[in-house]
This record gives sequence, structure tokens and C-alpha cells, in this order.
Amino acid sequence: MSYSVRLFAYEDVSELEKRRAEKRFCAALNEALGDASLVLPVYSMYRKLVAVYGESPSADVLSTEELEIFNQWQAAESAALTAALGPHRYMGEAEFDIRA
Repeated sequence: MSYSVRLFAYEDVSELEKRRAEKRFCAALNEALGDASLVLPVYSMYRKLVAVYGESPSADVLSTEELEIFNQWQAAESAALTAALGPHRYMGEAEFDIRA
């Protein structure tokens, strides 16, 4: 894998449960984006777009390519959080860190 993920959640879980959740998170990101090698480039571009346009930019301020990257990452992130933490968990409670 070309990247690592660290999840931060507000509830107490064992290290084993945390590592399993991180693996599910990575697997879902890889599947949603098509390959592990795409995770860092797409995430990096997404973070740049957020820095420039904010967390919820209007679709008319983004180019077609930027909008595609923005939407792809948000869908992948949502899938990864659901895979890692479950579908009924409030997604705002968990945070993650992705590194090379």
C-alpha cells in the first residue's frame, strides 16, 4: 500500500478493533477510487481544492475536472467511513489522517 491511515474516534476501542477498522477504511478507499495508487493524489488534490474553495464550494466555481475530483473524494471518504465504522454511526464523530 502506498499510504497509511490512522483513525481517531471518540469511543474507546481496542487496538485490534482500530487496526481492523483502518484496514476496512483503506480497502473501501481503494475500491472507490479504483486503486491504492490513486488515494494520495486524489486526496492531495481534494485538500488543495478545499483550501481554495472551502468545504462546500458551489459547483459553478469548480472546473469540470475539479468537480469530479471533489465528488470522487467525498464519495470515497463516505464509503470508507461507513466500511470502517458502520452505516449507522454519525460520521462527524470520526477523523482520519492519511500519509505516504
